[in-house]
Amino acid sequence: MEKTPAIIITILLGGIGLHRFLAGKIGTGIIWLLTGGCLGIGWIIDIVKVCTGKFLDKNGNVWGN
Repeated sequence: MEKTPAIIITILLGGIGLHRFLAGKIGTGIIWLLTGGCLGIGWIIDIVKVCTGKFLDKNGNVWGN
């Protein structure tokens, strides 16, 4: 996935964990879904990580490259 769509998905739907499901992180995606992105704090951290290219998928590759 390219960087711009990854950022948009993370900002708009990251609170319900969609970006984590798409990155293959099913376990933390469920946690994000049930807690509202860890009360919004984890969601903001993930937005910063995706924007800076430090968010990794389940295989260790940069997601939103």
